[in-house]
Amino acid sequence: MTDRSREETLATDERVLGRLAGRSVVVTGGAGFIGSRLAAALARVCDVTVLDHFSTGDPDAVPDAATVVRGDVRDVDAVHEVTADADIVFHQAAMASVGRSVRSPVECHAHNASGTMTVLDAARRTDTRVVFASSAAIYGHPESVPIHESDPKTPTSPYGVAKLAGDQYVRAFADLYGLPTVVLRYFNVYGDRPGGDDVVSQFADSARGGDPLVVHGDGSQTRDFVHVDDVVRANLRAAVTDATGRAYNVGTGDPTSIRDLADLVRDAADGPVEVTSRPGREADIDRSHASVRRACDHLGFEATVDLADRIGALLGGSNSVEAPGRSN
Repeated sequence: MTDRSREETLATDERVLGRLAGRSVVVTGGAGFIGSRLAAALARVCDVTVLDHFSTGDPDAVPDAATVVRGDVRDVDAVHEVTADADIVFHQAAMASVGRSVRSPVECHAHNASGTMTVLDAARRTDTRVVFASSAAIYGHPESVPIHESDPKTPTSPYGVAKLAGDQYVRAFADLYGLPTVVLRYFNVYGDRPGGDDVVSQFADSARGGDPLVVHGDGSQTRDFVHVDDVVRANLRAAVTDATGRAYNVGTGDPTSIRDLADLVRDAADGPVEVTSRPGREADIDRSHASVRRACDHLGFEATVDLADRIGALLGGSNSVEAPGRSN
């Protein structure tokens, strides 16, 4: 993206925020990695309520301007109460760990599928727009890349299956009840997240600690790394679009191999960092990156954050690119 294009995009983001001014919004999972940043962006112009049970979320990450409700999306009464007067619900709450979903599949389904149903049922009673955080995990092993929204869905983990169930429930509620919905299928979201279980956070933590970066297999497997600030921007666009009732991939459209990611981290580190190899993992997906044409055409969304630049910022301890309305 050119500097001029980036300036035009950021100016459009400000106009989007202007369209949201004065709205009452709910962010489920608003203390989480993505949800807290989304809540901070919205709090600039909206009346924000965060619903979170804080089992994994950070209370300190919630913006001061937000109203905090300690509750669970599996609690029907709590969800109905918090969404009763909302104009928009951003449903970010989820069990987000694939590994944890394998260990606790019933709990994963309760959070990610049943919890989504609870949010949708509450929203349909007041015809409240729902922006749902889905995942590229629903695609499983893609037959080809880039991955389009209409491609086959063959999830390989309880997390992916439950997210697909939520994704389909959202579509059903749009079709059956005319509920205004937007599904955002996140690809590999990264950001300033020490201790995170995503590969960018793991590599960054290892580099900071002087530990080797562990690459499984030959490192040729590819991912689409999209920065959390861009994910926030996609949510804001989804909140105002007229193109509801559809799903959109949220990524950069650019594949990066795990080996290349390791090289970026090693080159950005303050000191020497070793890259080591371990045997490949059978469940690993070989290739994954998004087709972003639909999001560009209908949401006007295009990722703005450069991976190499942000890796340098992460290891340098800064966070120079801010989402609209993001508070420090």
